[in-house]
Amino acid sequence: MRWAYKELPHTQTDSKSWHVGQFSYKDFIMSEPQSVPEQMAAGKSQGGAGGSYKAVVFELENFQGRKMELSAECKDLCEKGFEKVGSVLIESGPWVGFERQAFGGEQFVLEKGEYPRWDTWSNSQANYSLMSLHPLRVDSAEHKIHLFENAGYNGRKMEIVDDDVPSLWAHGFQDRVASIKVLNGTWVGYMYPGYRGRQFVFEKGEFKHWNDWEANLPQIQSIRRVRDMQWHKRGCFQLPATPAVPAAVGSS
Repeated sequence: MRWAYKELPHTQTDSKSWHVGQFSYKDFIMSEPQSVPEQMAAGKSQGGAGGSYKAVVFELENFQGRKMELSAECKDLCEKGFEKVGSVLIESGPWVGFERQAFGGEQFVLEKGEYPRWDTWSNSQANYSLMSLHPLRVDSAEHKIHLFENAGYNGRKMEIVDDDVPSLWAHGFQDRVASIKVLNGTWVGYMYPGYRGRQFVFEKGEFKHWNDWEANLPQIQSIRRVRDMQWHKRGCFQLPATPAVPAAVGSS
């Protein structure tokens, strides 16, 4: 990853700002840099700007049972004969799934890859329903977002540029995020550190109040970029592997 901090201009005398994203630390780099030709080659016939979208939903877990291919939004999977979705395959995207019909309820980011059961797309561990989907717009390879402590873009401010932040607390901010400005790219925020808990999708635009992203509380503790084959070779975000626990040494 790339981390740096600097004071940013602000209008309130009691506010502070952080900037993330300038210097490289090799031990934390998560994706390889690409030239423009490589980006365009990787993005050919994939999702994102100018690309195509393809998702396959299955009735049962592990890609079993009835299936249906989607290349555009679906407001109600029940109308397509699906009472439930047991697994999802994203061939090109990204997509966002929703707990309820007509794009309501919890949101689930679905990037290129396999989702063999509900807990692979729902980080809240409390919701297994997926009843509508639509393609997620990715407007550029660059990512830039401003987080604000208070509604109306007031209070302390944190700027994140081309990076993922697994813990806002660990980088000097806090868990209270009450308004957001997305200048570039598409992002997903999480209620808890380590990209856990309920997800909130932020496409390019302004969110003056946490109700604008369908949240009940102004709480976000981690945030990352949404990946796409248009701009990233791997096409999706990968959580770091959990280190193996050393085996206990038996007594002689």
